[in-house]
Amino acid sequence: MQTSRNFGLPLAHDWHRLPGMMMAISAEARLLALNDALAACTGWQSDAASADGEGGAWLEQLAPASRSALMAALEPACAPTLPAAPRFRVELQFQRDGGAAGWIECQGCWNAEHQVCLCVLHDLCASKLGEQALRAQTTQLRLLADNVPALIAYYEREEFRCTFANRHYAQALGWTTASILGRTAAEVVGERGWQQIRPYIEAVVQTRRQVSYERELRDATGQKQWLEVDVLPNLGDGGELYGAFVRVTDITKHRLVERALRESEQRLASFMDASLEGILFHRDGVVLDVNGPICDLTGYTRDEMIGRRALEFVAPDHVARAQQVLVSGTETRYESVALGKDGRRVPVEVITRSIRRNGEPLRLVIVRDIRERLAAQSRIHHLAHHDALTGLPNRAAFVQQLEQLTGSHRADDAQSALLFIDLDHFKRVNDSLGHLVGDLLLQTVTARITDCLRTDDCVARFGGDEFMVLLTGVTDRAVVEQVAGKLLAAIEAPLDVGGRPISVSPSIGVALFPEHGRTPAELIQHADAAMYQAKARGRATIRFFDPDLASAAYDALVIEGQLSQALATGAFELHYQPQLRARDGRLVGVEALIRWHHPERGLLLPDDFMPVAEQRRLMLPIGHWVLREALRAARGWHAGGLALPVSVNLSSMQFQQRGFVDGLAQLLEQEQASGGWLELELTERMLMEDLDEVKAVLGRLRALGIRISIDDFGTGYSSLGHLKELPIDKVKIDRSFVQDLPGSSDACAIARAIVQLGHSLELVVVAEGVETQAQEHFLRELGCDELQGLLISAPLTSEALQRWAARRPRLNVPG
Repeated sequence: MQTSRNFGLPLAHDWHRLPGMMMAISAEARLLALNDALAACTGWQSDAASADGEGGAWLEQLAPASRSALMAALEPACAPTLPAAPRFRVELQFQRDGGAAGWIECQGCWNAEHQVCLCVLHDLCASKLGEQALRAQTTQLRLLADNVPALIAYYEREEFRCTFANRHYAQALGWTTASILGRTAAEVVGERGWQQIRPYIEAVVQTRRQVSYERELRDATGQKQWLEVDVLPNLGDGGELYGAFVRVTDITKHRLVERALRESEQRLASFMDASLEGILFHRDGVVLDVNGPICDLTGYTRDEMIGRRALEFVAPDHVARAQQVLVSGTETRYESVALGKDGRRVPVEVITRSIRRNGEPLRLVIVRDIRERLAAQSRIHHLAHHDALTGLPNRAAFVQQLEQLTGSHRADDAQSALLFIDLDHFKRVNDSLGHLVGDLLLQTVTARITDCLRTDDCVARFGGDEFMVLLTGVTDRAVVEQVAGKLLAAIEAPLDVGGRPISVSPSIGVALFPEHGRTPAELIQHADAAMYQAKARGRATIRFFDPDLASAAYDALVIEGQLSQALATGAFELHYQPQLRARDGRLVGVEALIRWHHPERGLLLPDDFMPVAEQRRLMLPIGHWVLREALRAARGWHAGGLALPVSVNLSSMQFQQRGFVDGLAQLLEQEQASGGWLELELTERMLMEDLDEVKAVLGRLRALGIRISIDDFGTGYSSLGHLKELPIDKVKIDRSFVQDLPGSSDACAIARAIVQLGHSLELVVVAEGVETQAQEHFLRELGCDELQGLLISAPLTSEALQRWAARRPRLNVPG
């Protein structure tokens, strides 16, 4: 940060190097000069060095109240009629570049000889932030105390005066949180109440121990209240008593519950008769009483059940469980089977509780008929595991069956075949004839598939127009081909719908167990891949899984599908690789490198997925995300005092996109970012495709403050004559040359030529892929400007980069 000259002020030559903060202002508050310490603290520059040179620019950074206070202090201080210029002191609040607030104390004195006000300033940020934190903590503590479900107060030892009370405590005793302070306990609770609680307070003073007691009161409406009071002594390290905490808990609800419980016992008999569920009381397993519904459930009369063992009414195979609950006396809920008088087995849910009836401990058993519930669960289970349209097992049920098969068979026991059937162009049927016809076709296909299979084979609807067939115990591939051919012919046979024949053909992929996979996931994946191979061969055909053909196509297909979801699920992340200035090792920038947290493969580098993204035109949304994320990171670094530009690689698809520059300008505005924070890396091929258009686009980017770098320089075919016409800032030596340094004479010659060419064009030369000390030494001696590579640092997350940078010297980069 540059400061202004002394302008003839009565200041030492090196005053701007003094560690204390100083400045000189005019009577109109123009900032004439400031030293380095003040500039570093505030980011101000003198009015003479400001963009317009008009003065007063620094005042715009002051809070309005601070600006007014300063002008008010200057008016009498600069008065020419006073015999001696008075001194003044004001606090100034200002806004830093990142938006954060700062505070400084300004002490000034007018120098009449030079018509200047000299000021010494002190940084108040720490104390102001401390005050704010203390106020926030006090507010939080008050908020917490006022919202806990208890009455809380603190009384000091001398005269037992209240020094704190939460809102509930104060209001309950007729005070406010302000008016109660300083009152003695007798004043707070009244003389009558004080006489009641005084013995407990004296006990705390004498014993230095917690005392608890209950009080019965009447509230404002005359209702009876029960309060539980705890008095806790506040003791010093030496056991001296400083005061006491008082905690009052309203236990009225508990007392009312106790009373209600007694009353409920009296209502229990009436409840039993009104209940729709069976109720039984027993003591030590002998039935004492039952209600009507349990008699209806079992077929016994009340007299027939009373006096008999409760276990007599339980099915024999469930007696052990019931006996265990009876002996243990636990309160639980479990399913059992009741045995009716006529021998019927009735599924029931049993709930056991221990109660007191007329003062006598008993066991209450509630017996609930669950026949309808079990029937509903059975229906739900069937629906959960079967397709509603075709009645076939669904995906989940089929996978479960496949897991049982693969888990129970060794590889040499038996061979099975998994057929993945997909109907070709089925969407046309729904679109042209409607979903009702499509549903009819699916039901017909289901019947035809089932008719072609043995009873031991399995078929499931996997979703939409996809079916899975599992052929078990097959030992010959020719048998599988024969069955698949039979299915192919049966499915594509025409179906008459409203007098019109329609048909669809299937594409069938086959995976063999264990040859093509030993797990359900592998078999399904490979059968799916084989099905896509069948579609690629013209549809209406059968293909067995071929690993060589399936691998590349399937991986690309999977990657494409996952990439389309990665942005929505936040699966991308940017890492940042530091770039150092070669001559002194200072951090001068970072390169943003995208990473993908793949759901199965972990953290992927760009080479693993960017080629697919570029082929499928997913590069545009991904590239936009990278630019936005990089700008957000740069904004965060600048706010934290780490002023670093970030370089981003552009794809040719992005660079050639219509409206790219306008979109980037809008993005800078949205993210409140400076163009100087961004550097775009382009390849030589991108720059040479349409020179006039490229020159215009680069010019507009430079107008936004964005720097331009040529990535992988030396690997393309750029024309040097055209290159010097373009607004380029940097060239990057490709890592393929750097990795052979300094052992390869060819690589040394190329690197030397690139450095000399770059410097002749007044470009910054960056070497990427620096991994050894020998490479670093050679490039530094060669005059390379900046270095980047694993020798310096691996790519880091934004947080890790800030920690890494904190341990290294920083450069303040303009913009």
